[in-house]
Amino acid sequence: MVTASKTKSSRLPNQPSAEAAANRAATIQRQLDRQELHCSLIALAAKAALILVGCVSVARLSVAYQERLERHGEIAAVVNLESKKLETLQHRFDRLFSIGGAKRFLSEQDQWIAPNRLRVIWR
Repeated sequence: MVTASKTKSSRLPNQPSAEAAANRAATIQRQLDRQELHCSLIALAAKAALILVGCVSVARLSVAYQERLERHGEIAAVVNLESKKLETLQHRFDRLFSIGGAKRFLSEQDQWIAPNRLRVIWR
């Protein structure tokens, strides 16, 4: 029985230290959980910032793309207009070197000469 009382008496002083160790372990675990939560929140904020930057970039790129499409449409319209003008001028130029082109040229020039002016043709 002496041994039984020694074991009981030896356990009594260890109980508060075991309880303190459990409390200390719980405190350390809470601190680790809190640090992990802070790190997770920082990572979440960084990811949200990157997503926001990506969305803003896509929005700006889409606006720039729309502007380029509009400019391309305007330039294409001008190119078509100038191409038609070029075709008509090429056709007129070709007509000058066909049979009777000189007479047509002189008849067109009559419209451009102001009244009371004398036409001089150099040969």
